[in-house]
Amino acid sequence: MKKLAIILVLSSITSIGYAQQLQTSSLYDLKQVVINPALAGVSQQKDVKGYIGVDYRSQWTGISGSPKTVSVFGSTELQKAQIGIGGNIYKDETGPTSRTGISLDLAKHINFNNGSMFSIGIEARGLQYGIDRSKLTGSLGSDPTLGTSDNRFKFDAGFGMAYSSSTFQIGAAVSQLIQSKLDFYSGNLARSEEARLYRHYFFHANYRWNVDGVNTIVPHAVVTYLPNAPTDYQGGVRLEHNDLLFVGLGYRHKQSVMFNAGFNIQKKFTLAYNYDVYNNPVSLFDGGGGAHEVMLKYTFKK
Repeated sequence: MKKLAIILVLSSITSIGYAQQLQTSSLYDLKQVVINPALAGVSQQKDVKGYIGVDYRSQWTGISGSPKTVSVFGSTELQKAQIGIGGNIYKDETGPTSRTGISLDLAKHINFNNGSMFSIGIEARGLQYGIDRSKLTGSLGSDPTLGTSDNRFKFDAGFGMAYSSSTFQIGAAVSQLIQSKLDFYSGNLARSEEARLYRHYFFHANYRWNVDGVNTIVPHAVVTYLPNAPTDYQGGVRLEHNDLLFVGLGYRHKQSVMFNAGFNIQKKFTLAYNYDVYNNPVSLFDGGGGAHEVMLKYTFKK
């Protein structure tokens, strides 16, 4: 267990510079405004006006100080203006580091005669990045890379575009465009790298196959790329039955297999659960545990 704790601490420090800094989600395709501001106010179901939801995710549950994320997200459409607005408030903690942020999204919709839509969106993001030095001094002492301040608040921005129809959607987005510097270092040594908010590039797609009027199969995928870190590939397939319940299976490249399920109440309230079985870098059988994610969403109908 000591070895697992060391891995966790190192990964949390690395996230300042080289690892994925924005929170991940195994239920991303049910709250896509989180990864692409162009999807604010966009739905592939014509009777949906918007949604609001809350999500909680806990990873590597067998390790003390493992990543935990809670977020509140929402999106709605101003139909007459052909504009979508959305946002996301989140708190993400991993060992000694924490990220508390808010993003606000604005999207312009361009509707076509066949019912499809092209949208472009912008994102304004505020992020407070913190380090609890008391959790690190026992291992790292007075390392100057920890700095003299515990928190940094930074502003950043993002941009995205997407094409959506009732059966198909594809999009691309970039977040943390400005790459604001965190400036935790307080020493006098020359630095070849600086801690900053690195750009995250997202590419996503899905396809809705209405099998028989009652069952719909939805394959979906997202690719996340950022400099100096491995590209993350995530995909899956979901079976929806009569807009009442669904089950799904997914895979995150070189990390985990995902199982999820959910149901709808009166076609407005959605309760979904996902479980990740990890195989890397710490597996369920190493005592690292899996990941649990629970989402509750309310959908506004037109």
